[in-house]
Amino acid sequence: MRGAVFDGIVGRLSPEFACFAPDLPGHGKAAHLPPDIDSCAKVLADCIASCGAERPVIIGWSMGAATALRYIAQHGTAGISGLVTVDMSPRVMPAPDWPHGLRGETQDSVAAARRRFDSDWEGVTHGIAATMFASRAGATGLSRQKAQTLIASHDPDKMRALWDDLLAFDERAVIPLIDVPYLVCSGAQSRVYAEGAAAWLCAHAPQARRHVFRQSGHSPHLEEPEAFADTIARFARAVTG
Repeated sequence: MRGAVFDGIVGRLSPEFACFAPDLPGHGKAAHLPPDIDSCAKVLADCIASCGAERPVIIGWSMGAATALRYIAQHGTAGISGLVTVDMSPRVMPAPDWPHGLRGETQDSVAAARRRFDSDWEGVTHGIAATMFASRAGATGLSRQKAQTLIASHDPDKMRALWDDLLAFDERAVIPLIDVPYLVCSGAQSRVYAEGAAAWLCAHAPQARRHVFRQSGHSPHLEEPEAFADTIARFARAVTG
């Protein structure tokens, strides 16, 4: 995940807020770092430490949300003033007792899809791009074709490693410990997670509230950038002002 996917949001927020969107390990300028969620959390921890006495609001989309939850599991919430997660589940892998993982998938279907990472990486990149948006065409600022090209530009071995780590990701136990204001965002038309994932987060985090982007799929910051930026700005003012 490259920080550049947030350029439009950073541009909208930066007149009022200092914003930083780092590349995560395996991507862009951080391609040399170990491709796993712990390494992503280390990048986030370093960013938060660089803020000094200020306690930032963390915003994490998809794998970035997993990164934020892993950071909190490791460091707690003392260093942050608020949390925003965007279209993510605290456990990615579905199970008979966990219906809030990847939408419409089973453990067997996820395993079959994982094998495609080895046999058909090009096809996988098209599949990922297709699930990013509510519209088949993509978003105004990032078409589905451009998204596929961006995904395909990454090292497939590193993407496989990250995907394997995401499939093992389970931070459900940390959710009740999130004792800062928490905005749980989701796209009403997400192809990746059903609405139950966001509802579960809100039911288990003590200060959580929910915002649904009605015209968006998995990527509200790209599909409804003005509404997304306005929502983030209102939340940040409330928790830092």
